[in-house]
Amino acid sequence: MTTGVRPHGDGGTAAVSDPARTAWSLMCDLVLSNERRREVSDALGMSFGRIKAIRRLAREPMALWELASTLGIDAPYATVVVDDLEAQELVRRRPHPSDRRAKLVEVTRKGKEMARRADKILGTPPPGLASLPPADIDALVEVLQAISDHAHD
Repeated sequence: MTTGVRPHGDGGTAAVSDPARTAWSLMCDLVLSNERRREVSDALGMSFGRIKAIRRLAREPMALWELASTLGIDAPYATVVVDDLEAQELVRRRPHPSDRRAKLVEVTRKGKEMARRADKILGTPPPGLASLPPADIDALVEVLQAISDHAHD
């Protein structure tokens, strides 16, 4: 591949100096697509940030400070998010089993269903990936697995 400049998903340009950088840029554009976020937000009628919170809590209940840390937001904003989700009966607070000062936040049955709907939308491959020949998909899985394995070394 040659060196050059290619459009970047944020409207700017990214200098492309090597194939790995090009591949990474393309993967980021696909995975971080605002269109996919908008699709799930429109389908569920809430912001993507709140959807992220529900999906995370559906995996495991956590203290408010843990949720804030996981989502990369400050604790007061996490409280606002949880208050909003609680008002919609998607999460509930309960006493933390080992810390009397903390509350554990967990999803309700309604919240679990919302998380499943979000996971289904977000887990649906984009048409370009779904239309690849099976051999290409197998090769892509191998490459991504190798990258993932190496990242955890």
